[in-house]
Amino acid sequence: MRSYDVLRFFKGFNMAVDPIHIGTERLNVPVALAPMAGITDRPFRRLAAQLGAPYVVSEMVASREMLHLRPLSAIRLKTQDDEALAAVQLAGCEAHWMAEAARRVEEGGARILDINMGCPAKKVTNGYSGSALMRDPDKALSLIEATVEAVSIPVTLKMRLGWDETTLNAPQIARLAESAGVQMLVVHGRTRSQFYKGVADWRAVRAVVEAVDIPVLVNGDITHPKAAHNALTQSGAAGVMIGRGTQGAPWLTGQIADYLQGIAPRSAPMGDTLRDMVIEHYEGLLSCYGTTIGLRSARKHFGWYLQGRPDGAALRAQVVRCDDPKAVIAALAAYDWPAIASDIADAA
Repeated sequence: MRSYDVLRFFKGFNMAVDPIHIGTERLNVPVALAPMAGITDRPFRRLAAQLGAPYVVSEMVASREMLHLRPLSAIRLKTQDDEALAAVQLAGCEAHWMAEAARRVEEGGARILDINMGCPAKKVTNGYSGSALMRDPDKALSLIEATVEAVSIPVTLKMRLGWDETTLNAPQIARLAESAGVQMLVVHGRTRSQFYKGVADWRAVRAVVEAVDIPVLVNGDITHPKAAHNALTQSGAAGVMIGRGTQGAPWLTGQIADYLQGIAPRSAPMGDTLRDMVIEHYEGLLSCYGTTIGLRSARKHFGWYLQGRPDGAALRAQVVRCDDPKAVIAALAAYDWPAIASDIADAA
């Protein structure tokens, strides 16, 4: 969206989202950072929260994997005091293991637990987890009930419209989830069969909103403030969840939160501020994972941060091949980060 288009839209903006309750938790601005595998780890969640994200969700963790205390699972689950309101997302296909993992998550200090019934990845659905559960509402209900009964913290659920166009059963599962004690729903406006193809159908989410009394957030293709406004208008949802649009832009969730409160969005980092943020993110990954895994994890983020920037491809090629953290930081510091605001920042 061109900057003057965003500015014109902002000046005429009159929608304000209301606070919602997720069980005992109050979310003043219902704008959330979506769980994304390999992305919304602790360093990214912390950064997004610092940049204004009101609510963040951990990347998905398999219930059995977490119970076996694999190191990366433990890292994914950790939260910090300086994060926003945070949830831990679990995936699984067996009620017993989901309940056990839920208890472990609560014992670890989590404030909210989210159940994954939306992941379309084959390695997840082939194990009858994620969105595969939408093909079997009875099994989904047994898993939800076991999870809710295992903990005292609020439980939420993220799902899709259905498995495919012939099974658009999100409203049915939403009612079952509400009856089992789920406190909030998030609906991605695609079926599992669509993966991320086509466009998200925000209007279809309205059927879920109308089926339940608990808050519903709409998710999918919300990459700028006007998209958030349109998604809310078309779905009737109480708030939005932002996913892939934050790749390379961890400030986006905070900007949309500002926008939906009717205030000018905070500026996107640029120039030296952006340079320092990228280096901080990189150092956070190294601290969280150690040098070897941290270097590997940083590569995708470098690609997103540098995409479309002058000489960005050359810098990316340099830093992803380097296994010396000091040399990577030196290269990032020496790069002339453009002092050009994003469209949203221009509008502010």
